Amino acid sequence: MECGPTCLRMVAKHYGRHYNADTLRQKTGFAKQGVSLLSISETAEKLGFRTRGVKIRFEQLEAVTLPAILHWDQNHFVVLVDISRKRIKIADPARGLTSLSKDEFLDHWLSSASQDDQQTGIALLLEPTPGFFENEGERENKITWHLLFRYLAQSKLQILQVFIALVITSLLQLIVPFLTQSIVDTGINTQNLQYVVIILVAQVMLTFSQTVVGFIRSTLLLRISNILNLQILSDFWIKLTKLPVAYFDVHHTGDTIQRINDHSTIKDFLTGTALNTLFSAFNFVAYAIVLVMYNLELFLVFMIGSAIYFSWVQLFMRMRRKVNYQTFHLSAKENNATLELIQGMQEIRLNNAEKQKRWDWENIQASIFKLNFKSLNYNQLQSAGATLFNQVQNIAISYLVAKLVIEGRLTLGAMLAIQYIIGQLSGPISQWVSLVQGLQDAKISMERLNEIHQLADEENPERSYISKLSSGKSISINDLSYTYPGAGNEPVLKGFFLHIPEGKVTAIVGASGSGKTTLLKILLKVYEQYSGVIRIGGAEQKDASENDYNEGLRFDHIGHSYWRSICGAVMQDGYIFNDTIARNIAVGQEEIVYERLIQSCRVSNIFSFIESLPNGFYTQLGAEGVGLSQGQKQRLLIARAVYKDPEYLFFDEATNSLDANNERKIVGNLSTFFKGKTVVVVAHRLSTVKNADKIVVMDKGEIVEEGTHAELTFAKGKYYQLVKNQLELGS
Repeated sequence: MECGPTCLRMVAKHYGRHYNADTLRQKTGFAKQGVSLLSISETAEKLGFRTRGVKIRFEQLEAVTLPAILHWDQNHFVVLVDISRKRIKIADPARGLTSLSKDEFLDHWLSSASQDDQQTGIALLLEPTPGFFENEGERENKITWHLLFRYLAQSKLQILQVFIALVITSLLQLIVPFLTQSIVDTGINTQNLQYVVIILVAQVMLTFSQTVVGFIRSTLLLRISNILNLQILSDFWIKLTKLPVAYFDVHHTGDTIQRINDHSTIKDFLTGTALNTLFSAFNFVAYAIVLVMYNLELFLVFMIGSAIYFSWVQLFMRMRRKVNYQTFHLSAKENNATLELIQGMQEIRLNNAEKQKRWDWENIQASIFKLNFKSLNYNQLQSAGATLFNQVQNIAISYLVAKLVIEGRLTLGAMLAIQYIIGQLSGPISQWVSLVQGLQDAKISMERLNEIHQLADEENPERSYISKLSSGKSISINDLSYTYPGAGNEPVLKGFFLHIPEGKVTAIVGASGSGKTTLLKILLKVYEQYSGVIRIGGAEQKDASENDYNEGLRFDHIGHSYWRSICGAVMQDGYIFNDTIARNIAVGQEEIVYERLIQSCRVSNIFSFIESLPNGFYTQLGAEGVGLSQGQKQRLLIARAVYKDPEYLFFDEATNSLDANNERKIVGNLSTFFKGKTVVVVAHRLSTVKNADKIVVMDKGEIVEEGTHAELTFAKGKYYQLVKNQLELGS
């Protein structure tokens, strides 16, 4: 779904300006469903392009300024690079540079018929203005291996031991061809069986020594590999936990899982392919010197054959890169589809959607099969060519060696030794090919991981944040506006003023889509790209024209972690962890205070249910444990917020799944618990909000009424219309 920002990035690069991927994602309002053509157009104009969205015929497309961005297959964007009557060249973010025939191109691009029944497609035309070139763009973030080599440096003692082991193994192997020559030239030619036995015993001891050293080397490599894997993955998780919470709203779960798998690719490359190839280079140099000592002509033939073999393999690198990217995206789709099938099975069965969802999964599997088949064809073609070149090289060398023996320039023992040396030289050549392939895979993985590591942390490490509140705990919102990223989106919150008093309960009501949950997420520092000023401890602003914001602490100066440590929240989509009930309530606490645990469960009216379970608080919940009803889940989430005993509480429809009796008891218990705390409650139910100290009525992102239940009911305005059909007011 990142094709839109990527296409714009390619066009900007074509004109000589680099922009990082995340910059353009943020500017275009990237989300899980991608971006619109309007978003790309608006972002391009901010960068300094002149744009125009058009719906045109193919003949008209031939006359436009290139490159241009095309809407492709009704769900994708590509860059049109070059166009002619025979072949059209496009840059596809999913596949790279591709050349298509006119018919193939039209199949993907055409979308509708115009008034004169001419087939048309959609394009975004872009031309740079002088302002584009005045902007220097961004510094290109090069792929850096420094971070990974720093991890390797922490295991430098083990790596040194592995290096010593490999040098010893290589030196032992160097003796073997001379022993082989000695058996034939000295032992067999002089018919000295005792000498042959001695040499063979020496070879057995060499093999035994090589095996022992190899075992030690493998053990050390496994240890390095495990340490490296743990450190890299641990730091990746640390980075993920420092990203803004909103990051997870716009990125698929499967995408993040796939990036975790990328760590294994890098780890395998560093501890397997890279280290082994490094040490095989030592073997290659040593055996090459020995072969030159035997015969320079043989060495040159071997090197020419190896160069041809290496060049042949290199031809397939670009194809492998394409397949790797396609595999990444298909694997991410497969992860999402598999999770959906497992997690959504109940809804699938209730709606008789088994076939449709299974077919969706099978379609992905079919795409994976086609990709694997394409990959297999590439690999077979590459292997067939490589085998052919190797065989021709070996036959040529065998002919030359035999010729030299017949001419008397080499002994029979020397011939056998050379054949052994050639075999040992072929090993490093194959490993270097694996190194190039592994380096390519690791580089692609590093690109994807660098995208995460280069994202800005939620808390800027160069800024100092407040980690202690002054005496005032009220919240003053001044001229707050918020629009979800992306072109064409209407503001969700429209420049309103609100004072949330300290130690009081403020209820926010309104129809669905009026901005209540968005406001709560801003107050929890999930969304931060808002305009206006929020202050903690500021005095109430009576008049919107006042501009006195000097009182209180600015909300954006307070540390995210600290703020959330003094806030408790119950959101509509609260998560139940695969852990015990106690650990699900006391989340993040190493030591559980059981008096607080029981008290929080009594407040949320779930204690009797927990007592009825055989394992009580130690009952396992989540994927591997007991399932909960929606009402029980909400009560558990309320208990979690109560256990935290925070200074601020934010409830988003926290009781909407509860029956009337449970709700009445919990509301009564919470009213006692709320004393002295600053509480914001979003709710539709009258029973939840009627006892609030202040009720705020929102409509289409604006505050239309404020007051108590009695005041607003008497006014018979928007609040009255919202609740008049509920039991307490009747009709």
